[in-house]
Amino acid sequence: MTTLLTGAGGAIGVHVLAHVMHNTDWQVVALDSFKSEHKGYFDRITKVCEDHPDWRSRFVVVTHDLGAPLTPRQIKQMGPIDYVLNLAARSDVQNSIDDPLPFVRNNTELMLNILEYARVARPKVFLHFSTDEVYGPSPKNSGHKEWDPILPSNPYSASKAAQEALAIAWWRCYGVPLIITNTMNNFREMQAPSKFPAMIQQKIEHGEVIRVHAANKAIGTRYYIHSRNTADAILFVLKNVQPKLHSPGEIDRPVRLNIVGDRQVDNLELVQTIGELMGKEPKYELVDFHENNPGHDLHYGLNGEKLASLGWKSPLSFEESLRNTIEWQKNNPEWM
Repeated sequence: MTTLLTGAGGAIGVHVLAHVMHNTDWQVVALDSFKSEHKGYFDRITKVCEDHPDWRSRFVVVTHDLGAPLTPRQIKQMGPIDYVLNLAARSDVQNSIDDPLPFVRNNTELMLNILEYARVARPKVFLHFSTDEVYGPSPKNSGHKEWDPILPSNPYSASKAAQEALAIAWWRCYGVPLIITNTMNNFREMQAPSKFPAMIQQKIEHGEVIRVHAANKAIGTRYYIHSRNTADAILFVLKNVQPKLHSPGEIDRPVRLNIVGDRQVDNLELVQTIGELMGKEPKYELVDFHENNPGHDLHYGLNGEKLASLGWKSPLSFEESLRNTIEWQKNNPEWM
């Protein structure tokens, strides 16, 4: 099998690359623009491969910005592709609020170009990796099921919803063998230090105050999941779920699956848990952030029963994954 992985230098994409290398004998075409604004870094790929020189014979890196179509030469170089894993996207909520147009343009243009490539390449599966945020906020202690109404709150989540809509249109109109996955807030080794879990560790290490977003003293919640658990779910889906092809004339839908972490964690609990794992007392303040930033949702939640019913379970618990990540970042401070 040969897999095209877009966004391979991203903080999630590189863990998908490593997981596929560890658990299959597949070939991988690892595609990324490696542009600074896209947050894909070649040295992430170098890092995960440093103890596995044998992997280099099984994957090739293609540097390309999917804001432009793949060239005929690139398509010929990649050869036949069995699976497309589309993880490429700009994905920072606050940056999308501050400067929305580049986010929307980038995420819609890349989607159009990778879908047009899929029309030519005709893979067995086109897995589009999306976010819980397309659904907008959820009530606390509750989660959206697959195909709940799409109600994005900010330009990033709207651009991801647009990606899904384009993918569904190409599924229905052109027969692209689509599977959509939606997942929650990921944490992992080599994460950008601006992301909340890494930021917490940094601030605790330096004795700085952590701003915890709240609204009228209600603290925001997320289902945090480690990116290797996410990668395991993606591989499970590829091996166990067949795409559903559109039946002409029918009012039908492609396959959609939620990838969900073990349990819902509020942001203050995350701060306190990281402090406990570091053996240090965190300093924090609650900030009523959402009143002035309505594009940030207080609670995010997905219902993971559908994927669980197919037999998938996270390989590592939230606590074990978080402990491993904190220890790795402590031993690799250059990534902080």
